[in-house]
Amino acid sequence: MNDYPSAALGDGVAPDETAAIKVSPRVTVWPDELRERFVRASGAGGQNVNKVSTAVQLSFDTHAARGLPFDVRLRLNTIAGKRMSKEGVITINARRHRTQERNRQDARERLIEMLAAAAIVPARRIPIRVSFGAKQRRLEAKKLRSQVKLNRQTNDSDI
Repeated sequence: MNDYPSAALGDGVAPDETAAIKVSPRVTVWPDELRERFVRASGAGGQNVNKVSTAVQLSFDTHAARGLPFDVRLRLNTIAGKRMSKEGVITINARRHRTQERNRQDARERLIEMLAAAAIVPARRIPIRVSFGAKQRRLEAKKLRSQVKLNRQTNDSDI
């Protein structure tokens, strides 16, 4: 069994380094828009962690991306949060796995998930008018609550 996600990078086939990644009908990521830097991972791993650069820092410049519409870029800014710099570069650190190739794949998958979430256009909220009966029930409840609070008060003449 292979480790490649079917929807993101093909149909269970190893990803082609020159092929564009189609995230949605409107969003496409080109391989030349991705920058990968391999660094040493921290944490457990014994002697291997100090010798091999298995962690991946994937950078994606949203302003330079050709296949990223403006509205998707705006939603991506919200979704990415602190992973996006002021210049519009998303940086994803992947160090979950022991191998460089698996971390590289993990970073790409996480970027694709983020882009797919940003590609979904949120449903527009349609404001509704509050019915007359609902207004009446709310006002009646407020009157009852007011009466309860008034009954709790003590008069100076009671003392």
